[in-house]
Amino acid sequence: MKEKIILAWSSGKDSAMALRGLQNSARYDIVALLSTVTQDYQRVSMHGVRKELLLLQARSIGLPIEIVYIPKNSDNQEYEQRMLKVLLGFKDQGVNLVAFGDIFLEGIREYREANLAKAGMRGVFPLWKQDTFVLARAFIEQGFKAFITCVDAQVMDKRFSGRLYDWDLLDELPEGIDPCGE
Repeated sequence: MKEKIILAWSSGKDSAMALRGLQNSARYDIVALLSTVTQDYQRVSMHGVRKELLLLQARSIGLPIEIVYIPKNSDNQEYEQRMLKVLLGFKDQGVNLVAFGDIFLEGIREYREANLAKAGMRGVFPLWKQDTFVLARAFIEQGFKAFITCVDAQVMDKRFSGRLYDWDLLDELPEGIDPCGE
């Protein structure tokens, strides 16, 4: 019997690759996507993608999406309370697992696992410690499409913002820039 799982959906390429990994596994039954949207802007908190696009992504994937609305000036405590309420609702439906598209950031993983434990749930990290060059190539080869929505202008030229994530972009990345943005 498959384990019920929800996927934390940031609307980005790492979430898409994590979804593909879960779909290719005979172990999981993906019951929903879970996203946070900044209430005041109606945009995905992580990437700034408009809520309308987020809903179109979920529809094209064929999964329901649960949106946790976070006020623009909320602190971690408010975020955690809102998220816990939603997670407990999934827990009541027999969901014990939440998947994330995280690759390397240990502190983020520890934070997620600690918060999931409060709900009696566990994290699944299908991309964890994978080679980001391999993931970037697989993303493009498997036909996914993405655009760079933001860059850290102190690390990378702003001209990369708005670019299609393709072979040309990967070839032009400055040395030291991770192809998955890690």
